[in-house]
Formats: sequence, C-alpha cells, structure tokens
Amino acid sequence: GAHRDLLAYLVRRLLENGANSSFVNQVLDPGTPAATIAADPFDHPGTPNAAIRAPADLYQPERTNARGWDLKDLDDLAEIDAAMAPYLIDRWDLATSSGDDVPIINPADHDDLVGTVTFQSADSARSAIDTAAPWTAPAMERAATLTKAADLYEQHFGEIFAVLTREAGKTRLDAVAELREAVDFLRYYAARAAELDLPPRGRIACISPWNFPLAIFTGQIAAALAAGNAVLAKPAEQTPLTASIGVRLLHQAGVPETALQLLPGLGPTVGAALTSDPRIDGVCFTGSTDTAQRINRAMAAHLSPTAPLIAETGGLNAMIVDSTALPEQAIRDILASSFQSAGQRCSALRVLYVQEDVAEPFLAMLKGAMDELQVGDPRSLATDVGPVIDTQAKDGIQAHIEAARRAGRVLHELNLPQGTAASRAKTRDRDELPGGPGSRPGQSGAGGTFIAPTLIRVDGIADLDREVFGPVLHVATWKADDLDATIDAINATGFGLTFGMHSRIDDRIAQATERVRCGNIYINRNQIGAIVGSQPFGGEGLSGTGPKAGGPDYVARFAKPRRIAIAPRQIAPSNPLDRAGVAELQRWIDASAPTATGQTHSLPGPTGESNRLSTHPRGVTLCLGPGRDAALEQMAALRSTGSPAIGVAEDLSDNEGLGGRLRAEDLAALTGIHAVIAWHDDETLRTYRQALANRDGALIPLITEQDIAARCRIERHVCIDTTASGGNASLLAGAA
Repeated sequence: GAHRDLLAYLVRRLLENGANSSFVNQVLDPGTPAATIAADPFDHPGTPNAAIRAPADLYQPERTNARGWDLKDLDDLAEIDAAMAPYLIDRWDLATSSGDDVPIINPADHDDLVGTVTFQSADSARSAIDTAAPWTAPAMERAATLTKAADLYEQHFGEIFAVLTREAGKTRLDAVAELREAVDFLRYYAARAAELDLPPRGRIACISPWNFPLAIFTGQIAAALAAGNAVLAKPAEQTPLTASIGVRLLHQAGVPETALQLLPGLGPTVGAALTSDPRIDGVCFTGSTDTAQRINRAMAAHLSPTAPLIAETGGLNAMIVDSTALPEQAIRDILASSFQSAGQRCSALRVLYVQEDVAEPFLAMLKGAMDELQVGDPRSLATDVGPVIDTQAKDGIQAHIEAARRAGRVLHELNLPQGTAASRAKTRDRDELPGGPGSRPGQSGAGGTFIAPTLIRVDGIADLDREVFGPVLHVATWKADDLDATIDAINATGFGLTFGMHSRIDDRIAQATERVRCGNIYINRNQIGAIVGSQPFGGEGLSGTGPKAGGPDYVARFAKPRRIAIAPRQIAPSNPLDRAGVAELQRWIDASAPTATGQTHSLPGPTGESNRLSTHPRGVTLCLGPGRDAALEQMAALRSTGSPAIGVAEDLSDNEGLGGRLRAEDLAALTGIHAVIAWHDDETLRTYRQALANRDGALIPLITEQDIAARCRIERHVCIDTTASGGNASLLAGAA
C-alpha cells in the first residue's frame, strides 16, 4: 500500500500493541509463562483500574450518570425493541374539554396517526396562570422528587423512544441520546436546588422547541422547578405528545399539578398569552432569534421590567479544518455534526472551511462518506438520516437547495431511497387527514418529509443570511495565512453558539479558541451533543442570553435576586443628556474594549476528553445609577468582570462619567453596548426595557439586581478530544 494508507495503520498497531498488557509485549517477556499469554482474558477480567471511573459513576458523588444503551449489542437492541413494540401501533390522545383537536402525524410516514391533542386557547392559558402556585416544598424534597422523575423517565424508555420516533422523527441513536440528556437535566438541576439561598421568582413560562421535545422541554421546567417556581409549559405545536409524557411522569414523581401545567397550543395564542401576562415572572425560551425578539418586546410591554428572558436562539455554526487534520476523523465528525438528526440541531455544523491545500482530496472523501448515509424510516436501525419535522420545514430547505442548484453551487446530493415514505408518489389533501382543515400546521399528508443530505459550495459564511435548519452543509476554502480573517468573518455574523476545529497544531488551536466569540468550542471532535454538567450549552450575541443550560449558574437564574430599593422618582428626571452628550457617550463606547479577566475550571467527563468552562467580560456596560453614588457602585462592581463600565448619571463629574440622564430614546439608538445596569423605579425601568427590546440584533439585558457581577460575565466552554493525536496521556496515570 501507499505511505498515506499504511503509516496510520502502523502507528495504530504500535499504540495498541505497546500496552503493558498486550500479547506482543508479553510474548517477548521471558518471565511471562505461556499459559498466561494464552489465557482467555474473559475468564479473569482483572481488577478495575481505580483511575478510570465506571460510566454510571462518572458524576459521583453528586449524581448517577444516565443509563446508556449500546446499539451494537444484540441484547440491548432486543430490550429496546420489546419495550417499544406496544407503542409503535398505539395512539396517544391528549384531549381536554375545550379547544381544537389536532392530529399529530408521523413526519416519516403521513399514514401514521400518532395521536390527537387539544390545542389550548388564550383564555385557557390565562386560567392556568390563575391556578399556578410556586412549589413550596423544601429544596431537598424538590431535589428528591426530580431525581425520582429521572428514574421514572428511564423506566419508561420504551414509550419515550416510540413517541420520539413517531412524533419527532428521531432515529434510535437520537432517541437514546435525548432520553439520557433529559435524565441528566433532572438529576443535575436537582443537585443545584440545595445550593440556592434565594426564593423563587414565582410563575415561569417555559416555551420549548420541537427538535428536542423531551430534553430541552425537561431541562427548562426542571430548572424552574428546582428553584421552587410554578411552571406554565408550552411545548412546540409539532411535538406535544412527547411533552405530555414528561409532565405525566413528573406529576407521578410528586410535582404538584399547580406547580407544573402543560399548555399545548399555537405560539400566537398560548405563547402570546403567556409572554404578555403581567402575572408571569420570567420566560425561558429556546427557538429562533426572531421569535425571541418578539417575546422580549411583549415582555417589555406587559411584564415587570425585572422579569428575565432566558433564551437560547440558534446559530450559524462553522468548523475549520486545516491541512494537519486527520481526514478520516474529521470526515466522521463532519457527518455527525451536519447530518445527524437530519441537521435539525441548533448546534449543527452549517459552514465547513477546508484549507485549500487539501480541499480537493478532502472533499472527495467527504462525498464518498456522504454516499454511505442511509436516509429513511427512523424506526429502522440502519437509518442515519430521518425526516425533517414537517412540510413547511421541508419546503424552505428545498427552496434553498434549488436556489443553490440554479447558481451551480450544489457539489453533492444524495438520492432519496425508493420504496420508502420518502419517495412515495402519492399525495393526499390536508382535508383528508383526520381532523380535516384543523390538522397539524405544515403537514401536507403526502409520504414523508425527507430531504436528501446536500453539500453546497459557498465563498464564505457571509453568503448565508440565515440558518438553514436541515441536512445541508455549506463548504468554503481558506488559505493557510488567513485563519484570523476566517474567524473574523465567522464572528461578523453576530451568532455565537458552536464552533469546531480539526488541527494537530496546538498554537493554531489556541489562536482560534482565543479569537472566536462562541459559547461552545469543540476541538478534534464533532460539535453536537453537549453533555449536561460536562459541556454546559448556550451561546452569545444572536445565539442567546446565558447562562448556559446544564451549567452551574443556570438554576440560580430562576431564583429571585436581591434588588436595591429605589423609591419612585427618588431621583428627579431632569438634566437629560443633550445631543452633544449622547455623541460623546457614543465615542466613549466606541473607544472601550473588554479586558481579559475571568476564571477557568475543569468539569467532569469521560477519560480522553477535556472540558473547561471559562468566564469572560460581557462587554461595554452602561451604569445608569440613579445618581452618582449608585453609578459609582455599579462601576466598581464591574471592574472584577473586565467589562468596560461607563457611568451616566445626573451628578457625575467629568472624570467619573457623563453627567446627565440618559433618555430611553437615546438608549435605543446607541450602538456597541452589551448590557445596561439601572436601579431605578419600575416606571423608569420599563422605559429602558422597552427601548432595549425595540432594538434589532442581540438581546441586551437590563440588569436591576444588587449582585451584578454574575450578570456581566459570559460563559465559554472548550471541549477537546485528547485522544485525537493518537493516544491519551491521561490513561498513563492509572497504568502503573
């Protein structure tokens, strides 16, 4: 064979056979008896290595790791098949006495009626708020209940796998991962409950997406419940049946029905009712940036100005592959990052940058690997890529592909298989579906909503003006000397959720991780599948508000913070900044830059993986007092975060800040700010909150609590596959 084929094989054999316990090592040792060398290793498995934890104990003593299933083990597969079987033909009906009944149709096979659900009205949402009551049980009791719910989730794995497959189009691999993540959320947030020393906020609206109908849904409500809140949970209209199973098991575990209510329905009715009701004390949302902005504006107009919006809002995610990357490993990780879950993950890879020196052979290998993907029914273990969620999603993705095809930019595209729902040449009018015209939005009822994995050439990430939420990968090339410029282009999109890099050069990896502005950075591995407690997940800029889900600070955000008591109109609204003053303030903002401060610490995880969570300055922050003393106190608190602090208060001297009151209309027009601190009365705070909400772009927080330092930091996580260079030095510690 050729050098490039055999050298990697040789190195692998040297690594494997170089172990002290290997056959090659022992056969060359004259002191080792032949009977020992020829012994069956399964007869005497030996003593477990104390340096390596068993999978179930990975997070002990805090919690038990979620159970896994090996999809290459025949016993595990048989167990899954037996547990799922009754639910692959059953129907789930989630009906109430009021509202419109809507059929839920399998996205892989529109002949399969999964069940029906009654969509709630705005009035029923308001009635639920009337009866909602915070969970007043002690923290340890709440923790025990959430932990019991985690156990129930695992016990009902067959039903959960079945509904995830039929309602959300999840493959077996994705269903297992989703259940494990939901279980991890319950146990991890249960452990955080005992750490709180503040009361709950009150009533929290949780609005979750369809792409993780159990994991994200459970994570949102588990965090709010761990802090003692009442939760009004609105799942995505495409996946309410999965959510209903989660709520049923949480109630069965002991969560009071008044503390957790399920409100399936449409966003413009139920979602709008929840986010515009002044009795709601906070909103947790995962979805698009546009929807998050609409929610933020509704909250600013109707809710308390101190009510938080905790949002994760997707990304336009990139990966950089340089000429030193191991192609086989990079290709494997690119396929998973781009096409697993049919590309329907907010963390999914959207734009691949390949160093131009290796682009031609690399892309040839990528196309060949794509050809091995199986598209089809997610119930089949052989399926790699299932359906997209509905016809509306399919039509939007297909329109993007067709536009690229007309421009001659489609590099590779799979053919959908014959004989499956993906390629059936039959159609059915929506009126023929059960439920008629009131059927599920976006479903046509014809076949299945499949998209063939597609590779599209682009000049760079700037060619995309939005996230294409499906199995579509865009590829560009970059020059070896243009790493900084490439990362700057990625940063310029304003998104900052996930970023990946494959490289064997440590300095180049450090250069990228220090420059990219992104919440989750993955080195020499795929960039999906963040693990609770190991890889806290969440972005910055257009990708979310923080704190990170599955991280140490998430549950605390659902507790009611201490505030400085400010009497209404304690500071007279006089002496506003004039036009010259506002222009001077903009110059100060433009000249400010964060300083590098913060802490980094390691998080637990499997051997062979490094997980490090760091804090960084949020950015330029306005300190609005009221008054000199409050503004100076706010500015002093910010120094520890590294965020530039600019004081604007009526009695500040020139060497302290800008003397004058900042009007809401001027706040709305300023650029380059990342946060605003104000301890004013609610009337004034509302004008500031509305001014910030009416801006385009990233959501800018209005910080009103006394302890402001935590709100003025952002979190970034770096995950490195430490085995990627051909070995794992951390195993040597336990080898002696």
